[in-house]
Amino acid sequence: MTVLNLLPSEFGYVILTYLYSWIMLAYLAMKVGGARKKFDVKYPTMYSDKEQVFNCIQRAHQNTLEVYTQWLLFQTIAGLVYPIFISVFHGFSQPVYNLWVCFLCQLSASVLGVIWVTSRFSYAWGYYTGDPSKRMKGAYGYIGYLGVIALSISVALQLLGVF
Repeated sequence: MTVLNLLPSEFGYVILTYLYSWIMLAYLAMKVGGARKKFDVKYPTMYSDKEQVFNCIQRAHQNTLEVYTQWLLFQTIAGLVYPIFISVFHGFSQPVYNLWVCFLCQLSASVLGVIWVTSRFSYAWGYYTGDPSKRMKGAYGYIGYLGVIALSISVALQLLGVF
């Protein structure tokens, strides 16, 4: 039996979300590299004493890296297991119900993931202006981030037999 037989087919959407996040991280890293060259900030210096815009560009990337591993974990948990709160299909027979709930879970995790990844672009573009308060243009990402955390909590409670 291969891993492909173990994973729900809809998990492919979650994997595409991971690939999208890789593009986002590569973009942010390239922006830092360009800013290092432009503002003459050499490695291993993380922040400049003189260049506020460089610091904002670096901070956008660094902050994303600070939460990325947690997001990956929660995104994976949410993408693998049914969410508890989707009970619209209780009238269906159990096999049909399971199929729909599984599909909605994968789609939900993927949509939440796309929201979070897209918000990191908005966050960075706001930060790149040199005005740190403009990073809040990416605040909508909390919908995606907290969403996959909520789905992960529901998975934990299911495993513990709470419901």
